Amino acid sequence: MKIVEIYSHLNGKEYLLVHKKLLYEEMLNVIEAVDAEACKTKESKERNMVGKMLYSPVAMNSAFCVLLRQAGWEESRVSYWITKDEKIIRRTLAMPPEEQKRLIEQAGSEPIFSYNQTDFVKDRIALEVQFGKYAFVAYDLFVKHLAFYVGGQIDVGIEIMPMKSLQREMSSGVPYFEGEFYNVIRQGRGVPAVPLLLIGIEP
Repeated sequence: MKIVEIYSHLNGKEYLLVHKKLLYEEMLNVIEAVDAEACKTKESKERNMVGKMLYSPVAMNSAFCVLLRQAGWEESRVSYWITKDEKIIRRTLAMPPEEQKRLIEQAGSEPIFSYNQTDFVKDRIALEVQFGKYAFVAYDLFVKHLAFYVGGQIDVGIEIMPMKSLQREMSSGVPYFEGEFYNVIRQGRGVPAVPLLLIGIEP
């Protein structure tokens, strides 16, 4: 695979180049090592492309996963407790999970267990490879990366996704760089409030 476009939000790329240069270069090497043609395994059943071989999102995710795991990128999960009371939520946001639960119960509310999970984290950098449905990217950018950043777990979030040129050769519903880049720009310079790196790739 090759990188076509990179967008640095709130100096995400600049942070990586200054503080995590080796990690940044490792990520670039992983992208280049993915064999896109080996992932062209899905036969289309869509009306206008019946029989055409498409790039498989599952195969691409698997290829990235193997290489990133080999490089030491691991899954990370942050657990927390929530409830319906705004004042309690604001008080518990920065607390450890066990304290959150205790305070919610003391206030007479029901504690509800929840968590955020990121597929690949290494040295305080979170990375998501997104070939799923387009709604997942918005969740990654505006909820997942932000939650890990606000919680002090990461310094930068990275989102890898196909360019439109590759997305056309995949099944419907897959997100693409240009669309998600537009969504971030439309929010204004400070939203989401987490340093990000958006990367668009193609074969």
